[in-house]
Formats: sequence, C-alpha cells, structure tokens
Amino acid sequence: MAVLPFLLSIAAATVLLLYAVRLVQTGIDRAFGASFRRLVTGSAFPPYIAFVGAVLAVLMQSSAAVAVIVSEFAAAGAIGTATGLAAVLGADFGSAIVVQLLSLPIAWLMPLLVASGGLLFLKTQSNNARQAGRILLGLGLVLLSLRLLREAVGPIQDGSLLPSIVGYLESDPISAFLLGSALAFVMHSSVAVILMCVALVSIGTIPFFAGLALVLGANLGSALIPMWLARDKGRESFRILLANLLLRGSMALIALLVLQFFYPVERLEPAQSATYLLIAHLAFNGLLLVFVPFGRPIAKGLRALVPDGVEEAPNALGSTSVLDFGLTRDPQQAAINLKREVLRMGHLVEEQVRPIMYLYEQGSSAAIDALGKRDKVVNQTLSGIRRFVIELKEADADQTLREEIGSLVEYAIKLEAAADVIAKRMVPLARKKKKQSIKFSKEGWEELVNIHDHIMVNMGLALNVLLSEDLETARRLIEERSELSKRERHSRKHHLTRLQTGSEASIESSNLHLETLTALKDINSQITSIAYPILYRAGQLLDSRLVQLDD
Repeated sequence: MAVLPFLLSIAAATVLLLYAVRLVQTGIDRAFGASFRRLVTGSAFPPYIAFVGAVLAVLMQSSAAVAVIVSEFAAAGAIGTATGLAAVLGADFGSAIVVQLLSLPIAWLMPLLVASGGLLFLKTQSNNARQAGRILLGLGLVLLSLRLLREAVGPIQDGSLLPSIVGYLESDPISAFLLGSALAFVMHSSVAVILMCVALVSIGTIPFFAGLALVLGANLGSALIPMWLARDKGRESFRILLANLLLRGSMALIALLVLQFFYPVERLEPAQSATYLLIAHLAFNGLLLVFVPFGRPIAKGLRALVPDGVEEAPNALGSTSVLDFGLTRDPQQAAINLKREVLRMGHLVEEQVRPIMYLYEQGSSAAIDALGKRDKVVNQTLSGIRRFVIELKEADADQTLREEIGSLVEYAIKLEAAADVIAKRMVPLARKKKKQSIKFSKEGWEELVNIHDHIMVNMGLALNVLLSEDLETARRLIEERSELSKRERHSRKHHLTRLQTGSEASIESSNLHLETLTALKDINSQITSIAYPILYRAGQLLDSRLVQLDD
C-alpha cells in the first residue's frame, strides 16, 4: 500500500521542517536573546514598536516567540496593551516576511548552508560562532525539508486518495480553514505550515483556493499558540494576546468568506498559485497593521471586557513539596529528589520577581500585600530542604555527590535570600511609591524595567543551568551577570547626572530609584550564583581573582 510510505515521508519532512525552524530560532535566541528582547521596551511609539516586532520575528523565525516575550513584558508591567498589541501585529507581519524569504528559489544554497553551518557548530568554541553555525544549519535544513516534502507528494499525486482529499478541502473552505488553524497550533509554527502549503501549491497538489483557506486558518492558529504558551502570565498579557486573536481570527474569516464569493472559477497554474498565495499572506498581515494606531481604543475596550483584579499578583506555584523523605537512605536518588525541590523553589522565586515592576507602576495595595506574603512559601521550602539534608545519609555518598548536594543547599539559601529582597525591601518600596504617589522620570523607569527584564532572562538561564548543568549555559549566565552589573552602574551614573541637571522627577524619586537598583542587583547576584560551583567542578573557574604578587 502506497499510503503508509506516503504518510511516513510526509511526517519525516514535516518534523524536519519543524526542527529546522526551531534550530534557527534557538541559535538567534542564544546568541542575541538577552540584547534584542529589550528593544520592545525602548519606546512607546506604536509604529516603532510594530517595526521592532517585525524585525524580531524575522530574526527568531517565529511571531509566537515574540508574542510570548511581549506577554512577559506585559506581565512585568513594562508595557501596556496598546504597545504590546503593536509589537505582536508587527511580529505577525515579520513572520509573513520570513515565509517570503524562505520561499525564494534558493534551493541550491542548501548544501552550502548545511556544510558551513555544521562545521561552525561542531568545530568552533566561540558561543557566537556556534550559534551562527546553528542558524546556517537550520536554514539549510528548512530548504532540505521543503524539497523532501515535494518529493514525498510526487508519487501519490496521480492516485485517487489525495485528489479526493484535496477536492473536499476545495469544496469546503471552512474545513480547510479549521484544518490550517489546527495544524499551526499542533505544530506550534505557522511558518512551517504556510511553507508546507506553498510547497504543495507550487507543484499543483493543492489548488490555490484550498491553499488560501489553509493559510488563513494557519494565521488564526498562529494567534492561538501564544495564547496557550502564555496562559498564566496575567491579565495584561491576556488582553494583548486576546486582541491579536480577535483581530486575526475575525479578519481571516471575513477574508475567507469574501474570497469565496469573488474567487474566479478558472484554475491558476501552480507557479502562479504559489506566487499569489505568498502575496495574499503578506497582504493579509500587512492589512492588519492598520490597527496599530488604534491600540489605545482597542485597549480601552479590552480593559472593560477583561478588568483588572487582585489576582494580578501571580498565584502560588506548586506550593506542595516534592521531597520524599523515604529516599534519604539512598544518596543518589535523594540528590535527584533534592534538585527537583530546588528547581520548584526557583520557580516560586521567579513568580515573586516577575510582577514586581508591574506592582511598582500600577499594582493595587491588595496585590502588593499578597506578593509580600508569598515569601512564607519560600521560607517553608527552605526549611523542608534543611530537614531533608539533615536526615540524608551522606556517609554513603562519594565526594562528588556530597559536593553536589552541598551546592544545591547553598543555592536554595541564595534563592531564599532573593525572595527576602522582594518581600522585605522591594514590596515596602512599592507601598511607599503608591502611598506617596512618587513618579520616576521616564528615563529612570526605562532603566529599571530593562534591568528587571535582564534579571528575568537570567532567571530562566539559571534554572536551565540548575537542571542541565550545561557548561556553555553556565558561562553565558556569568557573562549576563556581568552585563547586568554594568547596566546597574550606568543607571546609577545617569541618575546622578539627571539630579545635577535639576530633573524634578529624578529628585523626587532619587532614594526609591537607588534602593530599587541595589535590590535588583542583589537579586541577580543570588539567582546567578548557581553557575559558579558547576564551573568550578569542571575546572573552568579560578580559585581567586586576586593578582599573585611576588614575595
């Protein structure tokens, strides 16, 4: 039977396409993620934000990834609904540009991209060179997967099964629309789905109108992906992603219904169909940009639909301990169990750090108080870890295992210290700011938000290092720690300059600004400390930074 080999070939080509797109995205994110993520908060001018969103989507090969980043900024209070919607709409247009670029006749580049990318990734030690290799390898695999997809469809085109399926999709565009949406959501990549549709249309497997219905459905699915990935980010994030979903979904459905009535009966040549499909996809996403200037009224309507509430402060995450005291007689299993608990503790602290800037800016008194009380859960977790280690039979463990357990306990203490900074220093500062109606200068607030964003990036890296003990990520975490210290010094210097020029807002908020800077730096120092014992055990860290003097 030809159906099974066909399905396997299609599945293999599709998985390769998904992997290739993810490879490009990962390479760019690891090389430049901590730098370009902060571009979104660089301005509140909607056209600029839309442009930044488009650029980031082109770089990351994914509008969903940009939407999730935007949702994190919104959850932290760095941007509002109007600004976030502009960034997401821009990202959708950028994603359409990616499809255009990857659909160009550049298949001859595939061997060169795979060979050069593979060599860079496998044979170089520099992080940026390795990530550049990852990106080139991913682009080459995208072209390879599209070629495999076309070859897989070729043998079955003259059969009866595929034409009957295609005929049904062409006669029922709503089903094709829903199928495109489901494929984009399941595959978590509208770029991959649309590239697949364009490839099939270009060889005549799918007619233009069926392909158009699939592509419009994929546009709806691309709006559903970030809704799912960022479902717990808070109401401000939800409003941004809901606005994008409503706009894209309604416009896609309207476009489908209008084209169904005005679409000419005669069929187009496959090459023409593919070209028109690409143009239609780009035009649809370009048309959505007309909503960018209307972000404020849209945000106002969504705020009425999804009002603020006390629950803006995140709910407790995983308040139940995962420690199993029955494992204390087996040091190897106990160490694994302990790591799980420290990882849970890290997530608890992350959920404390995330909303603090939002609470500074517009959090209610109830939300501020609720965040302050979250410290109790972290303290209880640390107490449980201490009891677990006391009962642990370390005498049966070797030296390496004892060092690992010791490092985990030390990091748990550091995490608890970071939570204390939030509860005992930053929450009182947030109360003070609200009670006295203190306003930061525009520049000062942007500096604080950017530093907080950098901390959230470092928090994710730190938890990845804790889980994987990957040396490359640990080294990157140390580099990001140094970058934040540099930003803290620059912010302090710029703040003093603003004081000297007589900036009224800076004078009013001076103590609050400087104390917040110090608190953020202390949090970053605590959460990034996980990298040091891992690098030290691998022999990649010096015992001392002091210069050795001759006697």
